[in-house]
Amino acid sequence: MCIWLMQDFRQDHPEVTILDPPESIEHLRNRESMLQDVDDMKLSDSCGVVGVPRQLVVTADDSSVFDVVTKAGLNLPLVAKPLVADGSQKFHELSLAYDQNSLCELEPPLVLQEFVNHGGILFKVYVVGEAIKVVRRYSLPNVTKSELSKISGVFRFPRVSCAAASAEDADLDPEVAELPPQPLLERLAKELRRRLGLQLFNLDIIREYGTRDRFYVIDINYFPGYGKMPDYELIFTDFLLSFRRIKHNKFPHNIN
Repeated sequence: MCIWLMQDFRQDHPEVTILDPPESIEHLRNRESMLQDVDDMKLSDSCGVVGVPRQLVVTADDSSVFDVVTKAGLNLPLVAKPLVADGSQKFHELSLAYDQNSLCELEPPLVLQEFVNHGGILFKVYVVGEAIKVVRRYSLPNVTKSELSKISGVFRFPRVSCAAASAEDADLDPEVAELPPQPLLERLAKELRRRLGLQLFNLDIIREYGTRDRFYVIDINYFPGYGKMPDYELIFTDFLLSFRRIKHNKFPHNIN
């Protein structure tokens, strides 16, 4: 209903600027479709490769999560995420399943995503129009094959990127802490703005441990906590002023 009302309002009032259409925002609420555009891009250049971890959607109609995972051939451990991402704490609680027997503890509908070792560091890439800012956050530590053989069960944890402290000032391994190449991020953000039809979002990106140029997008969030983004006041001011200039050019007599 909200989307229909906004569409009617937009049609009746073309002079009003709508930064991001609701129907495009809805695309990011479903984790089945959230990362599809990244996967379709198959972004690869001299700066690196960007993909998504292998993942599987398990619905409430599936009689056995174990059977579905076995058939799909996903590798453990698996990150379990609620299928719907609506911004509430409940829908950002994640789980890490270490062994096949623990899969029966998971409650569909959900998305199962192969865990990729990334040195315990996650990159939050904030997008505000053409502006991009990157910050480091602590994430889940690596899981070795030796550890995997000894650990069982499901480990539940809150939304990693929000709960974890900033890693900006930490003494990190340079190979882990090195930010993704800016040209690669700019190309990724530009293409996603076009495909998603959105201006305000962030990407959670990890670098596969032991590599310098292999990256994975593990989540996309609409209008994240921009207060944690460096220089957010100036960036947002410039962004909104740019829309005002565009609006003035289209509707010069409607701007006070």
